[in-house]
Amino acid sequence: MAAKPHAHSSLPLPLLLLLLLFNLMPLSYQQQNQKISTVDLQALTAIKNSLTDVPSRGATAFFSTWDFAAPDPCSTFSGVTCTSGRVTTLTLGTGLSDSPGLAGSLPPSLADLTELTQLILFPGIVTGPIPFQLGRLANLRVISLTNNRLTGPIPQTLSLLSNLHTLDLSYNRLTGSIPPGLTRLPALKVLILASNSLSGELPHDVSSQLLHLDLKRNKLTGPLPPSLPTTLRYLSFSENEMSGLIGSLFDSLADLVHLDLGTNRLSGPLPQTLFRTTLQSLMLQRNNLSGWVPPVGSQPPSYGEGSIVDLSHNSITGELSPILAGVESLFLNNNRLLGNVPREYVKSVYVGTTRTLYLQHNYISGFPVEPRSMLPDTVSLCLSYNCMVPPVGMEACPASAGTQLSRPASQCSVFTYG
Repeated sequence: MAAKPHAHSSLPLPLLLLLLLFNLMPLSYQQQNQKISTVDLQALTAIKNSLTDVPSRGATAFFSTWDFAAPDPCSTFSGVTCTSGRVTTLTLGTGLSDSPGLAGSLPPSLADLTELTQLILFPGIVTGPIPFQLGRLANLRVISLTNNRLTGPIPQTLSLLSNLHTLDLSYNRLTGSIPPGLTRLPALKVLILASNSLSGELPHDVSSQLLHLDLKRNKLTGPLPPSLPTTLRYLSFSENEMSGLIGSLFDSLADLVHLDLGTNRLSGPLPQTLFRTTLQSLMLQRNNLSGWVPPVGSQPPSYGEGSIVDLSHNSITGELSPILAGVESLFLNNNRLLGNVPREYVKSVYVGTTRTLYLQHNYISGFPVEPRSMLPDTVSLCLSYNCMVPPVGMEACPASAGTQLSRPASQCSVFTYG
């Protein structure tokens, strides 16, 4: 007699498939809904515990969407972008005009987001240091932590970020010197450290192929660096305590559009090569520069809408050449300019190309007024405290120009080119 098969030795195929599907369902369900790595989730938890929304009536709280019971933080957390379950972009704060931003401090656990390429902190009142652990995030391309209350030095470890394209730490309370490795980073294009309390000299080696370098409003001292990348288009070292000569430093910067060295202690002659075609913003005010405005060359600069040149509060002397006629906002006040204002400037003012022309506190002796012509309402012209009486009805001076219309005759008679 044939043996009977055991009842449980085989199962109908449909039932087997059903059981298999049932056993796989929990794992499949978990994979579908858990779309962020455990490490990144723990890092986000630490960030949430370290930062908080500043209370504000009517403003949307940034962290209101950070519900750690949610099945998919990558798609529900504000400011979080993921790729394959890893956080690649983290934007902290809403950035909205009615939002006061975040408070708290930046936790070291930010460095656990090892696939992060962009770290952005919108303006707020976040305090404390920048975590040095950020130097471990080898994929970082953008760090923007602007307009908060961060303190301490710029971490040296940021110089390890070979993929970094943009670093903006402006408008904080950072101290110490600029790490020399920052200006050697091979991929760095934008470096903004403005409005802090950074001190010391600039790094001597600025070999990064920078497009934008902004170090204004710090406490930097010493000379300008010996060389700068020829790729620069925007450069500002203004409102520091830098000294020495400008020299030929900017001769090779053919693409430079904006140069601001104002309010420093720079001295020596005004470089003639700065008056060229590309520069649309040239600010050298409040230094100790001497020399004269160069004559018009074979290729005179062509200044466009929005152009500005500020050479005020220096010791520039001699007669004014026509090379700056056509600049929209031109500040030459508080120098030692003399002689008649060239007709090219007068024409530019009357047609409205030059909207601001400040020549007060010089030794100018004449402004050839166009007969029966009226200045446009959009023009601000100031000629006070020169060796002339300003034409009637042509004065639109700032309060700092004072109330005296002309210099005492004794000053005008003894003034020489010096």
